[in-house]
Amino acid sequence: MLPTPLHLVNEGLAFLMELAGLALLAWWGWSTGQNTVMRILLAVGAPALAATVWGLFAAPKATFDIPLAAILVVKALFFGAAAVALHSLGRTRLAVVFAVVAVVNTGLAEMDRLHRG
Repeated sequence: MLPTPLHLVNEGLAFLMELAGLALLAWWGWSTGQNTVMRILLAVGAPALAATVWGLFAAPKATFDIPLAAILVVKALFFGAAAVALHSLGRTRLAVVFAVVAVVNTGLAEMDRLHRG
């Protein structure tokens, strides 16, 4: 179990990582679109789809109660998509850092939740 201050920092980091993931998907969408309409559709649609899936399955108060393994798959797909988006924008090192931080943060959070009950 993480000490309370570290638990709070890790939970705060998790929230920031989720926001960053949505922002990265929006950036990717804007940069990928070939014209203004496609840019707007991708910049709004990609993060909207990701946020919807997250809210349905991975959020603390998700609509559907699914097993931990399935939640981890959803989180891996979300953070993986954000890291791939960052890589496709030419920011490979940042993509690797983002992915590593996401894995460590998620791992610590899930282990902590299991110990806290």
